[in-house]
Amino acid sequence: MAVIKFENISKQYRLGLVSTQTLSHDLNRWWKTVVLHKEDPYLKIGEINDRSAKGKSDYVWALRDINFEIEQGDVVGIIGKNGAGKSTLLKLLSRVTMPTTGMICAKGRIASLLEVGTGFHPEMTGRENIFMNGAIMGMTKQEIKRKLDEIVDFSGCERYIDTPVKRYSSGMTVRLGFAIAAHLEPDILVVDEVLAVGDAEFQKKAIGKMQDVSRGEGRTVLFVSHNMGSIQSLCNQGILLDKGTILNQGPIQNIVGLYRNLCSNHNDAFSFTSKERQQKSSYFTDFTVDVEGESTSSVEINDRIKFKFRVFSKEKKNVTMRVALFDQDEVRVLSFDSKDFGKDFELKENEESTFSCLLTEPLMIKPGFYKLNISMRQGAIIVDHICDVVRLEVLDSNLNGQISYPDLGICLKQHTWKNE
Repeated sequence: MAVIKFENISKQYRLGLVSTQTLSHDLNRWWKTVVLHKEDPYLKIGEINDRSAKGKSDYVWALRDINFEIEQGDVVGIIGKNGAGKSTLLKLLSRVTMPTTGMICAKGRIASLLEVGTGFHPEMTGRENIFMNGAIMGMTKQEIKRKLDEIVDFSGCERYIDTPVKRYSSGMTVRLGFAIAAHLEPDILVVDEVLAVGDAEFQKKAIGKMQDVSRGEGRTVLFVSHNMGSIQSLCNQGILLDKGTILNQGPIQNIVGLYRNLCSNHNDAFSFTSKERQQKSSYFTDFTVDVEGESTSSVEINDRIKFKFRVFSKEKKNVTMRVALFDQDEVRVLSFDSKDFGKDFELKENEESTFSCLLTEPLMIKPGFYKLNISMRQGAIIVDHICDVVRLEVLDSNLNGQISYPDLGICLKQHTWKNE
């Protein structure tokens, strides 16, 4: 059963010193829509919300033509770059602001934590704010009293519960705000990126509580975060936003993969032939990943891989080479360093040289996307270093798609099972 439904939702804002509208625009809009019964003229001139580029119009679409449904009990991660429209979407659902066009249907009580201190009155104590927030959600005083001790205990703010919240730190405010939102039995829990303000202990407690709310109590959670680890551990569905539109929605693993590809701009940002690189005494001029003599950026899980380097040097020297493989969460998976095997390479003056590293065993790591960093050293001195020189996709086609579980470890080992 769908508990949240967005139908053709759009939100338009006016840029400049006047954030929403002017009297002349109001009169023009009233004349066109009320008197002449025509379409709002300002709905036609808005531009997409690209924060990095200067536009021609004072009107932008923070969200444009958003359509989706969320089932009861789903935990949905809403991800995207800064300015994609994530917070605007949650504000529309929480009725902080109204959509320009479209309709939102939501069934049940909604508890929102959109920013530090959401719904708090700074002059009121923590205890008073708990009762005020509960009343806003439509709960009776007895219902709030029944949950009061649990909220205070979870927040860890018992000593300050009768102190005005204006004297709370940002971390304490978030702790109390989340405790209220999660414990006052909402049907829909909406949490923006505020959990990043809390410490590691609180973030762990908050993620666990959201899991309990969704899985144990069957409630619906919408979660915005740039921490992909938290998103993947908590959510089962995802929505990817970019410049105010939905790029894709579906299982969270697929959506996180698409988001990471969207954020990857290594091919545009890096050039082997840049003038800055050519100022170095020695520098890489090319790097490839080869399988059976063919250069590729996509390999099978049990391929034997060769890394090939081309280096130009302006002077004679001996160097060592390293390739480091990182996963999407910036965790180093593997490193291959010629220094570990006592191997160094001689570079000749004003010449280009080619070197290679052949893996004698299959790669055998979990399918997915990885990035390669390469470096060249002369003793302890880094002569050249390139991050994200190649984005490598590892496939499990040779194993007939058997490796498909998201909770596998990074490295895999071939093995057999039998009944003794």
